[in-house]
Amino acid sequence: MAGSLGGFGGLFDLKAAGFEDPILIAATDGVGTKLKIAHEVGIHDTVGIDLVAMCVNDLVVQGAEPLFFLDYFATGKLDTEAAANVVKGIAEGCRQSGSALIGGETAEMPGMYAPGDYDLAGFSVGAAERGTLLPSDDIQAHDVVLGLASNGLHSNGFSLVRKVVEVEGLKFEAPAPFDASRPLGEALLDPTRIYVKSCLAAIKAGGVKAQKVKALAHITGGGLIENIPRVLTGNLGVDLYAKSWDLPAVFPWLAKAGGIAPPEMARTFNCGIGMVLIASPDQAADIQEILRQHGETVTPIGEVIERSEGEKVIVHDIEDAWKV
Repeated sequence: MAGSLGGFGGLFDLKAAGFEDPILIAATDGVGTKLKIAHEVGIHDTVGIDLVAMCVNDLVVQGAEPLFFLDYFATGKLDTEAAANVVKGIAEGCRQSGSALIGGETAEMPGMYAPGDYDLAGFSVGAAERGTLLPSDDIQAHDVVLGLASNGLHSNGFSLVRKVVEVEGLKFEAPAPFDASRPLGEALLDPTRIYVKSCLAAIKAGGVKAQKVKALAHITGGGLIENIPRVLTGNLGVDLYAKSWDLPAVFPWLAKAGGIAPPEMARTFNCGIGMVLIASPDQAADIQEILRQHGETVTPIGEVIERSEGEKVIVHDIEDAWKV
């Protein structure tokens, strides 16, 4: 990072960061209606992590190392304590992802937001050496699909989640139906996992000339069904096997309470898999070990197949594995 506090913009020195011929990649996102729960329960120090996660996880899937982050905090009237806790979370997200927090904007707009409400957006820039971007062009049938465990809902589908809570007549301060040891609001606010350091370790393990990781897909809005095809080309698809990984307790509860069929769950939520990685069969075991060494719970959950018609992603045994 270069420059000083109080300027009109943030500076970052790519050469000092060790890049020789970098390609810059940018991502922007928000936290969505998960913020409504934070407002209602008064917990503000986790949504900042969500904000960073939604941006930096989208960078690493392209093979990029996140460099710096900027945030935008908008409210009707500034609550300094809530804002400080939000920024505390943003700083923690940056620490987890290895990003520099080089600036941001706090905007007071009376009349635009209800008392106590605020909105968040973020912007992250990363870099990769030229020629190392993902996905690679050598994905093929029989490649292994690895799933990295999520820790819950992350930051997607919360309009539906809030509707289920309302219809069920639940209170955020009451014990969570899927985890009686915690209040519902606190359990729903578990922050999005940041996969940057573990995935970068896997990406860099083979070196530039022998890249082991072929593709990564961040499982956000659209779930497993709509995010994995974003890294596939031609007549390729993916078969997933629902019995190969554990479904966190929040998802069966949502499915039952909301009357949501398993295929729709897989199209809306991450269903326990926050990041998907594709590798050749002879590299998959080595990559799993690297990811585990960096704290991930990683499981083979499927394979790449040739598929020219119909859904690109099919989740097998979904009705049996996810029955409630």
